[in-house]
Amino acid sequence: MTSLRIAAVQHDIVWNDRDANFERLAPMIRGAVTSGAGLVLLTETFSTGFGFGTDGFEAEPTGGVSSQFLAAQAREHGVWVGGSCPEIHPDAPADDQRPSNCFVLAGPDGTQHRYRKIHPFSHAGEERFVRAGDQLVTVDVDGFRVSMFVCYDLRFADEFWQLAPDTDIYLVPANWPEKRREHWIALLQARAIENQAYVVGVNRVGRAASEGGTLEYSGDSRIVDPLGQLLATASRTESILLADISSDHVAETRSHFRFLQDRR
Repeated sequence: MTSLRIAAVQHDIVWNDRDANFERLAPMIRGAVTSGAGLVLLTETFSTGFGFGTDGFEAEPTGGVSSQFLAAQAREHGVWVGGSCPEIHPDAPADDQRPSNCFVLAGPDGTQHRYRKIHPFSHAGEERFVRAGDQLVTVDVDGFRVSMFVCYDLRFADEFWQLAPDTDIYLVPANWPEKRREHWIALLQARAIENQAYVVGVNRVGRAASEGGTLEYSGDSRIVDPLGQLLATASRTESILLADISSDHVAETRSHFRFLQDRR
C-alpha cells in the first residue's frame, strides 16, 4: 500500500508583500511537516494575493522568488510543497507579458512541476491580465498520481474526467470568495465522487486588499476521499488540515464501483 499524509494550509495573505507572506507561511509549513505531512499545499497566489491587473501588482519571471521559496521549503524539510504564483512564461512575446497563474509543485530533490491555470475568470475580465495555460498536468508524488488545477478550473468537470483514469489525487489551490462558498464546497465533493479520487481544496481566509478590502474569503478548505467522505475541513480561520491518503483506497473504490468505465 502506498500512503501519504497531506497538509492543506489555509491561510490569510498580506497584499502584494512576498516577504511578509514567506515569513508567515514558513512556520506553518514547518508545523505541517512536524505533524508528518509529506505534501504541503498552500493557496492560490499564496505570496501576493489575487491582484492581477491592479496597480502595484508585480508578476515574476518563471523561477522567481515565490517558486524559489517553495523549492527551499521542500528541500529544507524533505517534502513536496505547492501553491500558485504569477509567473511570466519564458516564451511570452515582448508585446504580451501577461503572467500565467502558475501552480508550482516543488519536490525535495529540486524538481519543480508547473501547471498554468487554463481557465481565466472571464466573469471578472481576468483574461485581460492573465495568460491562459493550455496543458493539463499530472505528476508522480511518492507513488501517487497527482493532477494539478487552480480555483476556477474546478467548474470544468470535463478536464477532471479526462485525467481521472491516471489520477489518484486532485490538488486545487484557490482564492474563492465567500459569496460563492456553497459552489466551492459542492464542487470539491462532486469532483471527488464522480472521479473516485481524492480532492484537496485549499482556500485562503481574510479580506482582499486588492478589492478595496471588500472581498471576503471564508476558507472552507477540505480534503475529500474517493467516496466523497470529508477527511478534514476548516472554515474562516488559519488552519492546517491533515489527512492520510491511500492509493489502495482509490483502486478499491474503482474496482468495487465500476463507474469510470461507463463514461461515454
